[in-house]
Amino acid sequence: MSTRVCLIVNPSAGGGKAGRIAPEVERTLREEGLQVRRVDTRDLDHARLLADEGARAGETVVALSGDGMIGVVADVLRRIPGAVMGVLPGGRGNDLARVLGIPRDPLEACAVIAAGVSRPMDIGEVDTPDESGVRAFVGIASAGFDSDANRIANEAPSWLGGLVYAYGALRALASWRPARFEIELDGSGERRAFRGYSVGVANSKAYGGGMLAAPDAMLDDGLLEVVTCEHISRFGFLTKLLPRVFKGTHVELPTVRVFRAREVEIFADRPFALYADGDPIGELPVRVRAVHGAVSVLVPAEATGAASAFSSSPLPSTPATGSTEPSAAH
Repeated sequence: MSTRVCLIVNPSAGGGKAGRIAPEVERTLREEGLQVRRVDTRDLDHARLLADEGARAGETVVALSGDGMIGVVADVLRRIPGAVMGVLPGGRGNDLARVLGIPRDPLEACAVIAAGVSRPMDIGEVDTPDESGVRAFVGIASAGFDSDANRIANEAPSWLGGLVYAYGALRALASWRPARFEIELDGSGERRAFRGYSVGVANSKAYGGGMLAAPDAMLDDGLLEVVTCEHISRFGFLTKLLPRVFKGTHVELPTVRVFRAREVEIFADRPFALYADGDPIGELPVRVRAVHGAVSVLVPAEATGAASAFSSSPLPSTPATGSTEPSAAH
């Protein structure tokens, strides 16, 4: 079995942290017995090219970056039979790594690349009517209040670290005015309308550096959790809803509703960018769908870390680094 790794580094991720720690990560992977070819990205299009080259060469493609680039890599690898993706936390939020049970320290996480097992994972796919075309994400896509909060967080100073998401939410709240949203689930032809804050479409549980926006979302069930946040006062949002998001108990509030669907269309009464994995991915209206078992991802061999992220029992597996066998997508 091949032990060859293509380590794709986004040197600007995490306010430059990924670039600074990349030499130590490369050395640690080599100490784990892996053959490492490190490449640094210039932008997301360059990351796509590097991921494609690595996977077609039979290398395990490992991303040291934030969730935005991980979504891009997953989008590429899902089109290449047998491709396997590894995740090393290099951004500010690192929510996919968190949900998968991967250590937050990227040096400790190298052990998962060396000795983890591969599991099929769903991704979300966004179809926009504009020139953006079809885009993919691994975590949560959301629009409305979250659009403003994400934009502010992305413009925030890097020294805030993981606090940028709370900072973005607080800043966005100051100028927020409710919007009218409509959602249509699974092409039913029936639109559900509400006035409030946001619509979130979750492939995974967490976003924003540990906010459990969709605590029951699973990475392998072929479904999306659609979370709507309806009208609540600013004071109620700040004191009741926002603190509960970090524990996932906000879904118990009467102003929050959760639906499950394979596909959802989202409309709003004013323009909003849909953000996914922390980056703008399209403009409303959009259609979002789940792609079942789209990509194989390395997770800790001991199931306890990632158990809550998957709905099914672990498939029989061996360490999957560099595997060229077709993924076990189902």
